Amino acid sequence: MQGRKLEIRLAAPRGFCAGVDRAIQIVEEALGKWGAPVYVRHEIVHNQHVVSRLEGMGAVFVEELDECPPDRPVVFSAHGVPKAVPAEAERREMVYVDATCPLVSKVHVEAERHHKAGREIVLIGHAGHPEVIGTMGQLPEGAITLIETEDDARAFEPKNAANVAFVTQTTLSVDDTADIVAILQDRFPDISAPHKEDICYATTNRQEAVKAMADGCDLFLVIGAETSSNSKRLVEVAKRAGAKDSRLVASASNVDWDWFEGVETLGLTAGASAPEDLVQGLIAACRARFDIEVVPITTAQETVTFKLPRVLAAEV
Repeated sequence: MQGRKLEIRLAAPRGFCAGVDRAIQIVEEALGKWGAPVYVRHEIVHNQHVVSRLEGMGAVFVEELDECPPDRPVVFSAHGVPKAVPAEAERREMVYVDATCPLVSKVHVEAERHHKAGREIVLIGHAGHPEVIGTMGQLPEGAITLIETEDDARAFEPKNAANVAFVTQTTLSVDDTADIVAILQDRFPDISAPHKEDICYATTNRQEAVKAMADGCDLFLVIGAETSSNSKRLVEVAKRAGAKDSRLVASASNVDWDWFEGVETLGLTAGASAPEDLVQGLIAACRARFDIEVVPITTAQETVTFKLPRVLAAEV
C-alpha cells in the first residue's frame, strides 16, 4: 500500500468540547489542590485514554459514592448525577466538586421548571446513559418518561395531552431527534419545548462537519469510545450523509488496515471526548502506509469556554 495516494478529509470542529475540557481540568486542579488520590464517580468523560492519563496523575475512578472514603475529595462526572448523589456526599460530610457540563445542567434546570409548573415531562434520550440517569434523577421517580424512538413517541400517552413538556439528552443525533420531536409536536400541539435546543453546540457542530464532507468518502473513521453517545452518532451521520463505510475506532491501534482496500478518500473526525493526539496518531499511521494529503474541512469556529467551580477557581 506504501505510496498509494490517500486523501484525508479532516473535520473541524472535532474532538474536545468546552464541557469535556472543563471536566478534565477540574480533576487536574483538584489533584493540584488536594493531592492524590482524588476520587471520580464514573468516567469523567467517555474516553479510556483520558481516564488512563488522569489515573496516572492520581485519580481513582469508581462507579458509586460508597466506594469513596469520606476523607478524600470526589468529583462527579461531566454527564451529571442524580440529586441523591450530592445529597449523600453532604450527609457523609465529603468534599465534592461537580464537573457536570453546564449544558447538561441547563437541561436539569428545565426539567425542574416544568415539574414545578405541573407539566408531564418527556426526556428524549438513550436508556442507561449516565446523562439520562442524571437527568431523570433530578425529579421524583415517575416524573419523567423516557422516549428513545419514533415508536415510543407515537405510543406515549400522557395524563393530560395539553400539559406536556420535552427535554433531550445533549448528545443525540440532531436529525433523529428532530423526527421524534415532530411526532410529539404533531400529537401534542401545546407541548412545551426548550427555550434553546438541548442538543449541545458541540454535538451539532461535529455532526454538521461530518455531513459537509461525508459524501464521496470511501471510508469514514470516527475516533471515540464505544460508551460515547456523541461519537456513535457521528458514525451514523457519516453513513447517512453519503460515506460508503463508516466506523468507530478508539485509536490508530484499533484500525484494521484491510478496511483501506480500494479507499482513495478517508473522512476523519473525533468525538467530543477524544483527545487530539489520537487524531494525529491516526494521521501518522496513515502517513506510514500511504502518500497522504490532508484536506481540512472547517464548518464552524468554536469559542465557547466554561468557568471552573468556585471551590477550584479561587486558587487557579
